[in-house]
Amino acid sequence: MEPRESIFINRELSWLDFDSRVLALAKEKTVPLGERLKFAAIFGSNMDEFFMVRVGSLYDQTLLKNNKLDIVTHMTASEQIAAITPRVAELQAKCDKYWQHLVAALDEKGYRKVDFNKMAKQQERFWKSYFEREVFPILSPQIVDQRHPFPFLRNKEIYFVVQLYTKADGVHYGIIPISNQFERVLYTKDGEITRYAFVEELIAHYASAIFRKNSVQKSCLFRVTRNADITVDEGMMDHDIDFRDVMSELLKKRRKLAAVRIQFWPEAPQDIVKFLREKLVVPADRCFTQTSPLDSGCLFRLSGRIASDGNAALFYPPARPIQAPHGYDLYREAHEHDVLIAYPYQSIRPFIRMLLKAGADPNVVSIKMTLYRLANDSQIVQALINAAENGKEVVAMVELRARFDEQNNIDWSKQLEEAGCTVFYGFDDYKVHSKLTLITSKVDGKYRYLTQIGTGNYNEKTSEQYTDLSFITSRQEIGEEASAIFNNMALQRLTSEADTMLVAPLRFKSVLLEEMDRQIAKAKRGERASMILKNNSVNDPQIIEKISEASCAGVRVDMIIRGICCMRAGVPGKTENVHIRSIVGRYLEHSRIYCFGEGEEARVYIASGDFLTRNTERRVEVGVRVDDRRIARQLQDILDLQLRDTVNARVMQPDGSYAKVKPAEGEPPVDSQMAMYGYFQHGFERIDPPAAQPKPPASPVTAPRAQPRRDSARFRGLFESLLGGKK
Repeated sequence: MEPRESIFINRELSWLDFDSRVLALAKEKTVPLGERLKFAAIFGSNMDEFFMVRVGSLYDQTLLKNNKLDIVTHMTASEQIAAITPRVAELQAKCDKYWQHLVAALDEKGYRKVDFNKMAKQQERFWKSYFEREVFPILSPQIVDQRHPFPFLRNKEIYFVVQLYTKADGVHYGIIPISNQFERVLYTKDGEITRYAFVEELIAHYASAIFRKNSVQKSCLFRVTRNADITVDEGMMDHDIDFRDVMSELLKKRRKLAAVRIQFWPEAPQDIVKFLREKLVVPADRCFTQTSPLDSGCLFRLSGRIASDGNAALFYPPARPIQAPHGYDLYREAHEHDVLIAYPYQSIRPFIRMLLKAGADPNVVSIKMTLYRLANDSQIVQALINAAENGKEVVAMVELRARFDEQNNIDWSKQLEEAGCTVFYGFDDYKVHSKLTLITSKVDGKYRYLTQIGTGNYNEKTSEQYTDLSFITSRQEIGEEASAIFNNMALQRLTSEADTMLVAPLRFKSVLLEEMDRQIAKAKRGERASMILKNNSVNDPQIIEKISEASCAGVRVDMIIRGICCMRAGVPGKTENVHIRSIVGRYLEHSRIYCFGEGEEARVYIASGDFLTRNTERRVEVGVRVDDRRIARQLQDILDLQLRDTVNARVMQPDGSYAKVKPAEGEPPVDSQMAMYGYFQHGFERIDPPAAQPKPPASPVTAPRAQPRRDSARFRGLFESLLGGKK
């Protein structure tokens, strides 16, 4: 028997592969230059979070006596860190290379980077004067020696460090913080040329003079990344203390956690590296030298400046969410028939208006909602506050442990309470990641429900950046199940019974495994069997083993996985019928769709949860089986379109690497993300109840075929319509 690891990939290495796919878009010539800058920035931001959360967690595990093993590859935390660090160094080298390409491309477009080591006399005079006038007065240099202790270095902040020597004091060091009070990117105009400079490079060029030039031996810029993986140990809490106060204290502690990475620019003098490593207790393999900007956030600012200068050709064509036509009433429509809204292609505004209308409806008794990540200026929260002020019972389950959004959620929870809403914070041991809204009305003495189940957060900002789905129904049985879920959450109980809905951790994975078993049984009977599984990440070993079992039985399995994927596709005898692709493009793919079977017989689900064990076993997730055939077909069409993508898609190879998908010779490229605008252009139109249709005859039984779904006439026609006709 082949070893278990033959079909498994380590989670952390898989995540780095995902960030590599993001980085690849920074060099992709088909991507507009301004957008390539953004992808380079996203790569850096992702890497920051990777070290703060994932490496931070692994570092904590190395300090424990009982080392926790990775659930799929059985590697220790130390082994994982050892595998991660050379891969990070490799990706950083690629980023540096791509950055030089971007600098050259920007130069061709009239944006020239200032090289402080190669300036003409006029430029030298200008920048020196600027430094002395605008920068020097607010610098706060610090000496580190026997009389001056090593300062606390803030997470993700850039510093300038110099090694000093005097006869009196010997070798000592100086540090200058380059805080966020400085404008990160500076600009000057030289005719048609716009010159841009990074403030940390300006400081690095001139600041040595602060420490008496003759005493400066070596210098460089550096940046520290600190562990941010801080968790709430509910068992240690004083239960007389409000959970919000506990979270506020934890956020203060997060700022002071151990350093897990040091970045150096443009080189790393060994004496300085040794000094900082000893002070920060960071091993050598987590010290990285780079020539690209230390904080990639400056690239967002640079891209924004280029856009504000009117360079529309250097960016994606404008694409705004489709607005509902005048007079469209989602609140009324959802009472008459099931509705599907697809973000960012359709606007979130009809949903907000639905909440406002429900809050003013005299028949509405209550509005209940789970809140995970919210916009800073959330109109959705304001709609809940309005409803409470109108006398409705408003219940908000606010998850205060939404990583890096904790403070925002703390603030919103206070405002909701002040408005008279009932606020609770979920479970001691389970994070509530559900996207669930329940509007309860009382009509003619009977309670009626309007239920919304989504794949994404109630966040106006991300609704224009992430692909997500929002399903709204007035079906009584779904409303009753949603009502039971809210009651269970309020009472700290997990939901163990549901028919139409998925509810993790007790009725999520088990239901999906049952669906997989049905397809396995079909394949064993010689019937055509298939599954299409779209989500963000996969690492649950039980699910992976079941998918392998399905493959061996002859079930065709297509997986659309944006990020982490801890299983290999195409391994002979194990996953040879599994086909995995990742779509990374203009929008962040975030929706979860699970389709079992084909055509009218398919059973289709949407959900808030991925196939990570944290979602299947340690979170409260919610999903729903979509029985409305019109909407189920829409979801199938979305999946099939993404399986045809030749612009944003990369396909996993048997060795775990990814190869870019290219259109067949003579075929036009297929951008599934942009084609969705055409598909949903009439999504907000009023729909009359369909007339009863006779059930189509059963398809003849055929043996399962391991070939792409590219021969369907229905999808060929859909495809041509999205592309504007045959090419």
